Amino acid sequence: MTSGFFDETKEQSLVKSAIVSKYFWAWSKVIMPQVKASGKKIAYIDLFAGPGRYKDGTQSTPLLVLQRSISDADMRNMLVTVFNDKDDDNSRSLEKVISELPGVDKLKYKPRVMNEEVGTEMVKMFEDVRIIPALFFVDPWGYKGLSLQLVNAVVKDWACECIFFFNYNRINMGLNNDLVREHMNALFGKERADRMRAELERLSAGKRELMIVEQLCTALNSTGDRLVLPFRLKDNRGTRTSHHLIFVTKHFLGYHIMKGVMARESSKKEQGVAVFEYGPADKEYPLLFEMSRPLDDLKAKLLSDCAGKRMTFKELYETHSIGKPYTDSNYKQVLKNLEEANVIAASRLGGARRRGTFADDIVIQFPKRRT
Repeated sequence: MTSGFFDETKEQSLVKSAIVSKYFWAWSKVIMPQVKASGKKIAYIDLFAGPGRYKDGTQSTPLLVLQRSISDADMRNMLVTVFNDKDDDNSRSLEKVISELPGVDKLKYKPRVMNEEVGTEMVKMFEDVRIIPALFFVDPWGYKGLSLQLVNAVVKDWACECIFFFNYNRINMGLNNDLVREHMNALFGKERADRMRAELERLSAGKRELMIVEQLCTALNSTGDRLVLPFRLKDNRGTRTSHHLIFVTKHFLGYHIMKGVMARESSKKEQGVAVFEYGPADKEYPLLFEMSRPLDDLKAKLLSDCAGKRMTFKELYETHSIGKPYTDSNYKQVLKNLEEANVIAASRLGGARRRGTFADDIVIQFPKRRT
């Protein structure tokens, strides 16, 4: 078994599990009605599932997903679950704790526990089959098995999305370590990894992290048809990055839902805007994090980027929010402020509207850029 990894429950692990399980629930509620009529299934697939519980008894992600699924009639009849861990002890432990879950027999499809290594053979298997709508969770102990080829294989089909969790420090140290060069090449792509190796040495620790995460997100969207959303988790002191959780989807609705989940799990906000980061120490100093003005930044961006444009709220949010930390509620707050100041005009074509509200079909007219 991976030594020590499941001995204790860290706050970061709880946040990770909360993000994955909450997103899966919200994702499944969107997908199930679309596939229910045709009698199709949906899936949750965890490739590095672990033993199911931490040593202190706390449930890890597989049990959280199953437990909530058992309580929902539609989910019980449609959900296929596959849990994999190459460690014999982990897979045996997981099978045992799953079998002991109250109501697990109500699931139409018995949870499947595999004991395979995540490598080229598994990637090829996913490449060669058409996958039912599925959320994949990839949470390796280090970096072995985590590759661009794997992510590409599991998100290629309709309604297939991926969340992966990685130890930032291992990736940071591994990029210039010849012993794990091939693993790093698999994760970033060889050409990109070689360029990064040449640049990383001259960068400060903070800039190294920004570059690594930026390059990984860019590599994951090399085809330009995906949306990638990162979330940072800090160590217990809140001073250094521990892990990153990265979400990959092909549809804006998934991006929107996950952004909301991550925003709620963020441990700090700056003027009402989540920073997409969790650090236990952040909660001790809430006042310091209210000092910046990110909503004012959004106001300035909207007036600049949308100068003279006329569009619905839905068009604005879906095109302008990608790559930014702002949720739909942040946009609505700024638009409400701009309308109160008579800077923008808003209306509903052919219908009444209450001032200060911004449903999807509300049309917004931005002022022309000042010269």
